[in-house]
Amino acid sequence: MSLFDMTGQVALITGSSRGIGKAIAEEMAIQGAKVVISSRKQDACDAVAAELNAKHGADTAIAVAANISSKEALQHLVDEARRAFGKVTALVCNAASNPYYGPSAGIADEQFRKIMDNNILSNHWLINMVAPEMMERGQGSITIISSIGGLKGSTVIGAYCISKAADMQMARNLADEFGPKGVRVNCIAPGLIRTDFAKALWENPDTLARSTARSPLRRIGEPEEIAGAAVFLASRAGAFTTGQTFVIDGGQTVSGG
Repeated sequence: MSLFDMTGQVALITGSSRGIGKAIAEEMAIQGAKVVISSRKQDACDAVAAELNAKHGADTAIAVAANISSKEALQHLVDEARRAFGKVTALVCNAASNPYYGPSAGIADEQFRKIMDNNILSNHWLINMVAPEMMERGQGSITIISSIGGLKGSTVIGAYCISKAADMQMARNLADEFGPKGVRVNCIAPGLIRTDFAKALWENPDTLARSTARSPLRRIGEPEEIAGAAVFLASRAGAFTTGQTFVIDGGQTVSGG
């Protein structure tokens, strides 16, 4: 059996109707996992689940819409995952928000709160909804999709970067707390990836050129290039890995880009 095989696992992935989350769901399904697709819009979730079921078998995926800003909606998401598949063995906290671009002096209080609530508090809620069952079984994997923004300063997405740095610390704290019970917690910190979420940073050719000019690979990343790391962390291949942040950015941070 491959170290990356996920047969028998149930993966719940937020923000998985497109972009990085969808790529992770697709790769985990390829590796044999059952997957729970979730984002704000039910029709978008349904489309991805139908696609995966057509490719990998009728009971591969379910679709459950959930707004990550609602604790009740997240609990419903977890409840539906358990109702359909009996358990959650791998959680990927991928959904996030960034409603503001500009200097810190210009961000409204409600925008700042939305970023912190959706990028930190929602992860705290969701993790604590699934971690008890994982610890009871003595195994489980939790992966938070952070960002290289959490490692760098920024004059335009500062609040977002603060939230992503907090996600890295959350992973370290919870790895220490959950590790004795066999549950691993890690982060993935992507660089610039070609997703709708990051479109403001790459859709303009001039902006894209500036963003990639000092990156060793001189290009933007693709969603599927993050998915492999997520499978590694959720599978036996990553069984001795916890509390870590995996930077996947084409070398941008090492070059000073």
